[in-house]
Amino acid sequence: MLEPLLRFVQALAYLLYTLLLALLLEWFDRKLIAKFQNRVGPHYTGPAGILQPLADVLKLLSKESVVPEGTDRLMFTLSPLLAFTIICTATAFVPLLGYRGLVSLEGDVILVLALLTLYLLVIYTAGASSSSRFSLIGATRAALMLLGFEIPLMLSCLSVAASLGSFRISEIAAKAQPRLLGIHALGFLVYLVAAQAELDRQPFDIPEAETEIVSGWLVEYSGWRLAIFRLSKDIELVLLTGLAVALFIGGGPNVPLQGFELAIATPVFLIKQLLVVFILSLIRASFGRLRIDQFIGVGWRALIPASFLYLVIAALVA
Repeated sequence: MLEPLLRFVQALAYLLYTLLLALLLEWFDRKLIAKFQNRVGPHYTGPAGILQPLADVLKLLSKESVVPEGTDRLMFTLSPLLAFTIICTATAFVPLLGYRGLVSLEGDVILVLALLTLYLLVIYTAGASSSSRFSLIGATRAALMLLGFEIPLMLSCLSVAASLGSFRISEIAAKAQPRLLGIHALGFLVYLVAAQAELDRQPFDIPEAETEIVSGWLVEYSGWRLAIFRLSKDIELVLLTGLAVALFIGGGPNVPLQGFELAIATPVFLIKQLLVVFILSLIRASFGRLRIDQFIGVGWRALIPASFLYLVIAALVA
């Protein structure tokens, strides 16, 4: 009787930690971008503006959520809920507490990648269900991103998993030695570029492109629906940086997660995540937005061949 209740409490605690971590990474990212661009960034809300992401979410939740005429109301409402559910489910497999997530099973690397694909399909559905032509353009660009960058992201993750002889994220993360040198340096580079595109960040922020099509596929969303989408995007940052740490850098100390070991493993994993966010923020601040043809060219002409090359090399070395 107590076991289901204990599992529920553990899942709720893990979700709360994920949400807090998502807001922390967004704040860290915004402060870094501001520093790189000689701006102040979040400043007033909380110490050093650390509560600004939370304030933004609460502000959106308090605003009216408008459903434009001609919109598919059912899909318009379900899309943000599905996106949040899918991305939170995928994050449950990432060892944010050190080297084990809330759930761990054989082949969970493949499951997480499949959930990421479903998440991007929900994004397309969200834009296509809106009545605005601008949201449809943004959704179409998101679909192009799916085709161009999902393949190298998947191949980079599956290649490092195959080379280590395990498709369980916790087992890969438990091998704490960094895998940034040698053959895996190519895979890490491919992963970073693909992750930058998955997150719609410069120079790959084509699906939203707020200066061109007024926030892209999100143009019709407001209120709590927009808040959930924004929060889902922050959790996706947690997911992709956590995967980068687990697969390429190594998780926390290779010790059982109990007692004081948990207090050691979690901060170590978080520091490594912040390092990945720093790299992604540096890329974001260093480049302007690509044109749509350049965007597709990077994925199909550069990343996909590089990811296949990495797959071959990893298979030969394994």
